[in-house]
Amino acid sequence: MKANSVSRLAKAVVVAVLVLFVSNASFANEGHPSKKAGLTESQVNVQYIGIKDESLVFKLEFENPTSDKFWLIIKNDAGDVVYHKQFNDAHFTKTVFLQNDNTDIHPTFVIRDSNNNEVIRQFSVSTTVVESTVVTKL
Repeated sequence: MKANSVSRLAKAVVVAVLVLFVSNASFANEGHPSKKAGLTESQVNVQYIGIKDESLVFKLEFENPTSDKFWLIIKNDAGDVVYHKQFNDAHFTKTVFLQNDNTDIHPTFVIRDSNNNEVIRQFSVSTTVVESTVVTKL
C-alpha cells in the first residue's frame, strides 16, 4: 500500500509540474505577438491629384501602426529607381511631384518593409494636348 501511495504522489507531482510548465509557457509571450503582422495592400493608398506647376502630382498615404521602418521607392518607366528613402512614421503622407513632359509615363510606387514585403502601385499617365482654333470675322 505504501508503494501505491508513493506512485500516486509521484504522478501528482509530475502532473503539477506539467500544469505549471504549460501555464507559464502560455503567459511567456503575453502582450507580444509571436509574429508581426505583414504589410497589407489596404495600408497603402496612392492617388493621382492632378497637375500643378507643370508637374504631375500624386499623394501617397501609408498606415504603419507599429512605426516600423519602411522604404518608399519610386521607379520610372525603365524600372530605374528615381527616389529611395527610409521612414518610420505611423501615419505617413507624402506628396510626390513628377515632371510632366507631355509624354506617356508609367511611374511605380513601392512601399517595402524590413522583411522585404512590398506593396506596389503602378500608374500609366497619358497626356492629350487639345489645340483649339477660333476664327472670328472682323
